[in-house]
Amino acid sequence: MPDGGLPRRTLPAPARGGWRRWTGGLFDSVPNALVSAALLWLLARAGMGFWDWAVTRASLDAPNAEACARAGGACWSFLADRWRLILFGPYPYAQQWRPALALVLFVGLIAATAAPASWRARGRVRALALAWLAGVPLAGTLMWGGVAGLPVVPSRLWGGLPLTVMLASVGVALAFVLALGLALGRVSDMPAIRLLSTLYIEFFRGVPLIALLFLAAILFPYLVPPDWTMDTLLRAQLAFALFFAAYMAEAVRGGLQAIPRGQYLAADSLGMTYWQARRRIILPQALRLVIPSLVNIFIAAFKDTSLVVVISMLDLLGAANASTAQAQWWGLYIEPYLFIAAIYLAFCAAMSAYSRGLERRLGVGVR
Repeated sequence: MPDGGLPRRTLPAPARGGWRRWTGGLFDSVPNALVSAALLWLLARAGMGFWDWAVTRASLDAPNAEACARAGGACWSFLADRWRLILFGPYPYAQQWRPALALVLFVGLIAATAAPASWRARGRVRALALAWLAGVPLAGTLMWGGVAGLPVVPSRLWGGLPLTVMLASVGVALAFVLALGLALGRVSDMPAIRLLSTLYIEFFRGVPLIALLFLAAILFPYLVPPDWTMDTLLRAQLAFALFFAAYMAEAVRGGLQAIPRGQYLAADSLGMTYWQARRRIILPQALRLVIPSLVNIFIAAFKDTSLVVVISMLDLLGAANASTAQAQWWGLYIEPYLFIAAIYLAFCAAMSAYSRGLERRLGVGVR
């Protein structure tokens, strides 16, 4: 007995060995072992059932949905026949190389932006900004046509994965820039700026995105002069950016409020101006703190592009729905939805993995 009359207790030895390291506490007691075994049995049954449906009894060359139904398995012949419609929507078949090239261009711009080396020197940041300023109009020209002998394809025929990626990437980029200004305005010492920023954020957070898309597509033409028009795609893109800017602004405001007051005072003591302090000291720390929240909004924005179907634009989900309209393939829904679910999962998982890597690189959560 040590002094105080309490028995001496030793800390449990850490678990060793590969089995304990990978299983953790799943099998360390009888109840945990029973629950874990039951879950593994359910997963095994579900996996075997899916394998039987997706591989064993699948149809690879069935001519229609009825032939697939007789086989009783997945109808992959449907995807072999309609995958281009799902990926590119109603875009003219012979010209689908253009949205494919535009998609590659956008993915390349996103990858270059995500590379850490692009942000290490002012010259690279400037080159990246110029690449976006040139790449977005180039992708739009590829999609629209009308130059270099390319036939014109109006935006109402754009669809599929290129439309989803364009709406998400351009909308998130515009929303992020606007969100920085809104967040700084929300915490500003000037009452008028703070009030206007607050009203904007509360309005767009309180209105559903689907309502904004309806307003942009239907009400907007009545609010402008008759001779002033804007393409429906641009109106949807603007509504998309304005909506998510409000959510990003609140995330950034949380980061700004988490910065210790001493950081602001230190910037003032160095004689920095307002914008110098925000650009060099305050915003880098605030954005580092809210990386998980911002990436969560980015992922939500990518998935919410499917709402443009309400204004007759066929994004990836809308194109998947349209692909089953042919009488030959009526009644097939699982296969196209699995196909687009895999695409959404790939993009969202890539964003999530990049976020985790960025957090580790910047030491988020490590003091």
